Formats: sequence, structure tokens, C-alpha cells
Amino acid sequence: MSPTDQASPATPRPRGRPRIHPEAEKRVTRTQAERSEDMRRRIIDAAAKVMGAHGYAGFRTAEVSRVAGVSRGAQLHHFPTKDQLVVATLRHVYGQALERSRVRAGKIDLKSDIIDQLIDDARDFFFSRHFLVSIDIVVSAATDPGVRDEVLEIARTARLPVEQAWSKALVENGIPEKIIPGLLSIVMGVVRGQALRKLWDDDSRKDKVQFAMLRDMVRTYVAAQEDRPAAPVPKSRKRKT
Repeated sequence: MSPTDQASPATPRPRGRPRIHPEAEKRVTRTQAERSEDMRRRIIDAAAKVMGAHGYAGFRTAEVSRVAGVSRGAQLHHFPTKDQLVVATLRHVYGQALERSRVRAGKIDLKSDIIDQLIDDARDFFFSRHFLVSIDIVVSAATDPGVRDEVLEIARTARLPVEQAWSKALVENGIPEKIIPGLLSIVMGVVRGQALRKLWDDDSRKDKVQFAMLRDMVRTYVAAQEDRPAAPVPKSRKRKT
């Protein structure tokens, strides 16, 4: 028998985990990451519903897992504590509100008054249940200081870009640039104050009257600024010698 006729020894099988093609391994890893992100989103969406319905005081993680349709173990894997879930939920809903405001400011309806659109956008956010929940967290004596700081940072991160987007929209629609910072501050402050007032005086008829007054006052002020002639430049005085 020639050497070529002899059976070649079998190649030893590698021990351990079977070898997976690198590209296939990437696809598996990515799919697992997507599944994990989908689970997080389900839990956060459910938490937003529970928070909106019951507020911070009535927020229960067991109710969140029930609404999300996930096990308590799965929820605790992603959010080990109630505070972590609350912060993640507020970050999510504030982010959604930011995107809605950016879209509105970027697509002004030319058939409607831009001041009306600005006030309506502010009202949509500040009159939301989730804004009131964030206020509840910040002012509550029982809130952990670290959580309070995180919620305040979420608000700053989400609301300052909104004012920047509306500032750009107002300039593009002919509002004098010099008055825009004050105008935005007043509009946001009044709407925010009205939202807080609803905690002890929830009267929709008053809301309607007071928002009509706000619109009229802002329009009157803007019109006055547009018609006002530029202030004369003071002449420099020559120093007597």
C-alpha cells in the first residue's frame, strides 16, 4: 500500500466554544444589544405612563413592570433602583418634548401668529404631568440630593435648546432680535407660573382669559418695539481745554 493510500489522521477538533465567523459574531452581538435596548424602552414607556397617571408619590416600580409586561427581574436588571428608573424616564420624556419643540420652531405655520405658536408650545410642555412630576421631585424634602441634581440638569439640558430654537425662529419671522431674550423669558416664566398655579387653582376658564391677556400684551410690546425709532446716538462731547 502506497503512502498516499493510507488514511490521513483525523484533524483534532478544537476544544471550547465553536468558532464563529467574525461577521456572524458581530450580527449576534448587535441583535442582543438591540433586544436589550428594546427592553429598556418598553420599561421607560411604561414608567412614563405610570408616572403620568399617578405622579411621583404614587409611582410604583411593581406597577411599571406590570404595564410593561416584563418580569421584575428583567426590570431590576436594567434599573436596579426606583430613582434610576425615575431619572431615566424624565430624561426620556424631556428629550421627546425637546424634539417636539424643535420641530415646531423649525416649521412655523405662516398662516398663524408666531406668538400664538410660541405660547402653545410652552403650554404643551409646562402643563404636562411630567413637568409637574419633576417639580415634585425637586421640591420634595424626601428626594435624594443626587437625584434632585440630576433632574435639574435634565431640565437645563432639555429646555435651553428649546429657547435657542425659538429665538432663531423669532428672528427669522421679523421679531427684533434685541427683545427676544426678554420676550422668551417672560413668556416661559408666565406659562410656567400658570402651570404651577393649577396645583391649587385648576380653573380652565381662568387659563383661557389669562393666556389671551398674555398674547395681547406680548403682541402689543412687539408692535411697539417694531414701530419705535432707533434711539439717537449721543454726540461725543469735546473736553474743554
